[in-house]
Amino acid sequence: MPEPPIDDAPQSFEGSLAQLQQIVHDLEEGQLGLEVSLARFEEGIGFLRSCYRILEQAEHRIEILTGQDADGNPQTAPFDATATFEGGEKPAKKPGRRRAAAKPDAPGEAGTVAEGDGPGSGGLF
Repeated sequence: MPEPPIDDAPQSFEGSLAQLQQIVHDLEEGQLGLEVSLARFEEGIGFLRSCYRILEQAEHRIEILTGQDADGNPQTAPFDATATFEGGEKPAKKPGRRRAAAKPDAPGEAGTVAEGDGPGSGGLF
């Protein structure tokens, strides 16, 4: 299968992403042979790199609105895309998952299986 000509003209982010999604779909279907799958994978890597390059270019163009001057004109500063998390810091704790309080068994029903907990209920255990 001949490879399509590579166009050096920059493609839009949306176009690259659509092509990448199609390649992923084709690979996930599993209908392609090994050689074709590898070629499509390599093509997908190219589209992925294109998406990253376009996103990096967009980051460099972003400015933060910092205020207004006396005439009401917006004052901006370049966007700093570096990480705000320092390696030595501990990340903020995420709130724990809330669980409903256990309800006591009704008198005379000790040891019974709660509704939705038995076999065939679709639960994990």
